Amino acid sequence: MSLPLRRLLDALPAGRQADARRRAARHEAVLADRLQRLYGHLPGHAAWLESLMTDVGCLMAARPAALQAVDAAREDDPTWFCAPTMLGYSAYVDRFGGNLRGVKERIPHLRDLGVTYLHLLPFLRPRAGENDGGFAVASFDDVDPRLGTVADLEDLTASLREAGISLCSDLILNHVADDHPWAQGAAAGNPHLRDFFHVLGREQADAYEATLGQVFPQAAPGNFTHVDAMGGWVWTTFYPFQWDLNYANPAVFAAVAAALLRLANRGIDVFRLDSTAFLWKRLGTDCMNQPEAHWLLQALRAIVDIAAPGVLLKAEAIVPTRELPAYFGAADAPECHLAYHSTLMTAGWAALAEEDASLVREVAAATPALPAGASWLTYVRCHDDIGWKHLLAEAGDISRLAAVAHFYNDGASYAAGTGFQGGLATNGTAAALCGFSSDPSDAALRRLLLVHGLALCFGGLPVLYTGDELAMANDGSYRDDPARAHDSRWIQRAPFDIVRYAERNDATTPAGRAYAGLRRLICLRRELPELAAGVPCTVLPSDDPALLALARGDGFRALLNFSGRSFAIDLGAYGGTGTLALAPWDQVWLHRGRPLA
Repeated sequence: MSLPLRRLLDALPAGRQADARRRAARHEAVLADRLQRLYGHLPGHAAWLESLMTDVGCLMAARPAALQAVDAAREDDPTWFCAPTMLGYSAYVDRFGGNLRGVKERIPHLRDLGVTYLHLLPFLRPRAGENDGGFAVASFDDVDPRLGTVADLEDLTASLREAGISLCSDLILNHVADDHPWAQGAAAGNPHLRDFFHVLGREQADAYEATLGQVFPQAAPGNFTHVDAMGGWVWTTFYPFQWDLNYANPAVFAAVAAALLRLANRGIDVFRLDSTAFLWKRLGTDCMNQPEAHWLLQALRAIVDIAAPGVLLKAEAIVPTRELPAYFGAADAPECHLAYHSTLMTAGWAALAEEDASLVREVAAATPALPAGASWLTYVRCHDDIGWKHLLAEAGDISRLAAVAHFYNDGASYAAGTGFQGGLATNGTAAALCGFSSDPSDAALRRLLLVHGLALCFGGLPVLYTGDELAMANDGSYRDDPARAHDSRWIQRAPFDIVRYAERNDATTPAGRAYAGLRRLICLRRELPELAAGVPCTVLPSDDPALLALARGDGFRALLNFSGRSFAIDLGAYGGTGTLALAPWDQVWLHRGRPLA
């Protein structure tokens, strides 16, 4: 079955039809096949497909000329985001700049760091009241009025583009807030909108519940919420006020695809596709990573490649290493351009706790080669918790992970973390987890640079979390706010520390030392072609369990000491000459056998 391309082309001016035809010809087979698999059995499929292609064509026609130029340049260089010059930064708008205009004023700071990719956490209009940090979205088309306007957003994207920085936005695929117009219409009795959601009887909900996990077992136990206005139990994987979307309904797919393209036309370059693992529900399973979830993402990717090929899709699939490659798709059916390497992040912190790099070695060795035109997203901290259970396959024993959690959560060490969801998860800023709170010494600094060094040299697009470049501390004030006190993730969501920012060039302060150390690693990385995403990463043998030795291509080696011990390294084993003393929690990068200054 082919696409009704006439509908797509009819929506475009004559001068743009040739490019559209070329792109559609390249991607129509995958798009038509995936939509046929998902919805071809439903009555009216052909008419729905015509309507979808008309909508895509109209949104292509509305794409601004400046963004069309970006599309063309990135089509000519499809691996533009894999270069070692790429560096990400993740922040909440209000915490980083106060509002969108304030973020614009911080562009010089981002440029000084070398940032080329800015992920602003949810800034669309959220649910009134409790909203899961903005992840309960009430509108895909409006900006949170506390943060600015759509005009402010478009001004920011233009300014970032001029500065060479791509903007990433969250697109929450799995659910909307209960005050989103779709949910409100469904609750008011609109049958078309009611079908946007899963509404079950108690017996049917219990049948699904028998095999489902729980995301927030303490704060929001269970996966269903009874809603009187809906006359049944609404599927709510995360919180009761976040209603899961029913992607078995083709109207949901069409509506979400259109929302993505409208945002792309406002200058969004990258979409973090939230909760991708949960998109498809199947009785008798955990309703995660189902084949249909991947078909949905592959269809969405094909639409993006046709309508806005300068845009990237990023999978927020916090799953074990063995399940990550599926989110890149295949050569003949690509899915996401980027995927979080969450197990690498988690293993790095576990290695610090155990003073043993074995878990990192296992994760690194099990990491598959990247497909062409794809990249891992590597990171040290984010707005979310560190979930230790994601390392169970590598650790082999939950008690081992419980000991790691104890190290970070219970005051048993230099780390000042706090437990989350029963204790097998940890929250806290990178600096707090590295010991700056209790001992802002050279050792704490080396630990901070060590985990960032792993993210910077492993292979992918590394992303800094706001404030980590300044060794920002935990923020315990959330405990005094009834709306946030139940969620310890707020401890690492502190406002950008302007005092530390003012100290960033003062080498006598913790902020200054952290800033200088990170900038040194970032600048080194930019000059090393071996650190581009896609260059193979190999784990090398080492004589000490605390030593992680990585090779990138033929010329680059990284030696990272995850212990509080000093030891000497024979550089001859890593392409160099002589020996080198590696201090506790220190690292050295070698290029063609020579240590980098």
